[in-house]
Amino acid sequence: MSPRAGIDPGAVLQAAVAIADSEGAEAVTISSVAQRLGIRPPSLYNHVSGLGELRERIAVYALGELYDRIVRAAEGLTGERAIRSFADAYIGFAREHPGLYDVAQLAKDPTNRELAEASGKVVDFIVGLLGGYSLTKEEALHTVRGLRSLIHGFASLERQQGFGLPLDVRESLQFSLALFLQGLSQRTG
Repeated sequence: MSPRAGIDPGAVLQAAVAIADSEGAEAVTISSVAQRLGIRPPSLYNHVSGLGELRERIAVYALGELYDRIVRAAEGLTGERAIRSFADAYIGFAREHPGLYDVAQLAKDPTNRELAEASGKVVDFIVGLLGGYSLTKEEALHTVRGLRSLIHGFASLERQQGFGLPLDVRESLQFSLALFLQGLSQRTG
């Protein structure tokens, strides 16, 4: 069976992205994407091998969007200002695109070259932000993990309305980042 006119891999991706963005990561199914495109589910297999591939494509797209956002946010900044701006942009992306953010966290196929490259660009950018600290390559990667865990934790808890105390969440994030960066400065200084 030949693919329907007007439906191509880009259209399939955009339909899946729209579903993830509006309804959440778990709402992205072969059936939901086919329905959005106005085709029968078996016809979607002309464009993707299955749900796993579809989610990986969404993850690559989401990581590209996240990368663009964090690069713009830190442009022209260095040191702590760049890291703080990166953190705000990262959490802003998770707020505005929760479904895309979730799909990017779920996709884990290490054999997918596009996914590894998209993820690697984000990691490399964060490592670059840490360039003012005297870190070995291994220490920089540990630091990226710690920083990502801190920011991801804030993003996840905020989305789940896990911050019940009457404190500004952004102030809490900035305070926590200051502690993290102070510890990093003391370790490397």
